[in-house]
Amino acid sequence: MMKRVMLPTCKRTKRYLFTTNTVDIAHVSNTAKSPSINNTKPPTAVVFMNMGGPSTVDETNDFLYQLFSDNDLIPISKKYQHIIAKYIAKFRTSSIEEQYKVIGGGSPIRKWSEYQASEVCKILDKTRPLTAPHKPYVAFRYAKPLTDETYKQLLKDGVKRAIAFSQYPQFSYSTTGSSINELWRQIKKLDPNRSVIWSCIDRWPTHHSLIKAFASNIKGALSEFSEDVRSNVTLLFSAHSLPMDVVNTGDAYPAEVGATVYAVMKELNFSNPYRLVWQSQVGPKPWLGAQTLEISKFLGPKSHGLLFIPIAFTSDHIETLFEIDKGIIEASPHKHKFKRCPSLNGSDIFIKGLADLVKEHLDSNTLYSKQLPLDFVLGKSNDPITHPSEVFGDHSKNLIKEEEKN
Repeated sequence: MMKRVMLPTCKRTKRYLFTTNTVDIAHVSNTAKSPSINNTKPPTAVVFMNMGGPSTVDETNDFLYQLFSDNDLIPISKKYQHIIAKYIAKFRTSSIEEQYKVIGGGSPIRKWSEYQASEVCKILDKTRPLTAPHKPYVAFRYAKPLTDETYKQLLKDGVKRAIAFSQYPQFSYSTTGSSINELWRQIKKLDPNRSVIWSCIDRWPTHHSLIKAFASNIKGALSEFSEDVRSNVTLLFSAHSLPMDVVNTGDAYPAEVGATVYAVMKELNFSNPYRLVWQSQVGPKPWLGAQTLEISKFLGPKSHGLLFIPIAFTSDHIETLFEIDKGIIEASPHKHKFKRCPSLNGSDIFIKGLADLVKEHLDSNTLYSKQLPLDFVLGKSNDPITHPSEVFGDHSKNLIKEEEKN
C-alpha cells in the first residue's frame, strides 16, 4: 500500500505527497475532475515519443537543424551547437531532400505513430476503464509535432495524467534520454505548477508484444524464399549505430538491442543463422559495428540469402525505406537474394501488445524503470535532468510550498 503524507495548505483542498516512486493512478483518475459542466473525467494521455521525421520534403531543413542541435544525440559544442547545426543542416538538406523524394515525399513515421497511438487508446478504453478515456498524442524530438506543441495541446485538453511512452524499445541516453530531457525543459517552461502528473515507459526490449510481432513478420518474410534455401537464409538484425564515445559511457543500448535479437531468435527456435549489425553511422568518429552495408557486401556472394530486419525501429522511415531498401538491397549485384522484413507499422500483434504494455504500466503504478536513474548518472548532456524523480510523479508539493508562502 502506498504511503501518503497529508500536508497542510492555506486552502481547504487535500493534496498528497507520495513517498514512493509510484503514482496512485486510481486516485488521480477518480478524483481529478474536469472543470466542465458535465463533470467528465480528464483524459489519460498516452504520449508516443520518438525522433520523428519530416512528413513533407519542405520540412527537411528544420528536421536536420533540430537533430544536429541536440547535444544529447550529437555532442558538438555547448556554446556553439546551434550555430554549427544551422550550417550542417544547410549543407545536408539538398541530398536528404532527394532521399525523401525517392521514398514518397516525406517520412511515414508520423502517420504510423499517430495510428498506433490511436489504436492503443481504443483498446485501453475497453481493457482499463479505470483510467479511461485514454487520449493519443505524438511528441517528436526533431519534427512536427515537437514536444512543446504536444505539451500545449495536453494542457488545452485538460490532461492531468500522462504516460511518456518511448517508441525506442531499447534505451539509449542519446534517444530516450534526450526526449526525457526535452520533456523536462518543456515542463519548466509550459507547466511550472506541475498540473500534469507524468510517468514513463522508458524501455521494453524483450516485451512479448515486440518479440512476437517481429517473429511473426520474420516468418512471413522467410516464406518468400524458396523452400530449399529458407532455413539457411541469414538473418541480419540491423539497428541504428552509436558513436563509440557514447557506447563507452556505459550506454544501455547495445546490450538491450542484443537482448531483443536473442529473444526474437528464441521465439523462432533459432531457425536460421543470424547476426546483429549496425547502420546509419556518419562522420569520421568510430561507431559501433559491424556495419550493415559492409557485412551485406561480404556475405552477399556467399549466402543462400539475406533477410534484413530493422530491429530498433517500430515503423518505416528513411533508414528502412531508403538506406536499406535503396542503398543496400537495390544497389547490390546480389539483390535477387536479399529481402527486407516488413516493419511493425500496423501489425495487430504489435498494437495489441503496446496496449498491454501501457496497461501493465498503469496497473503497476510505476513511474519509471529501476535502470533510469543510472542512465542519467552515466549519460552526458549540456542540459540534463539530475534525476528522473524531477520529471515523473506527483509534484503538487511544489504548489503546496507556494501556497504556504502566500
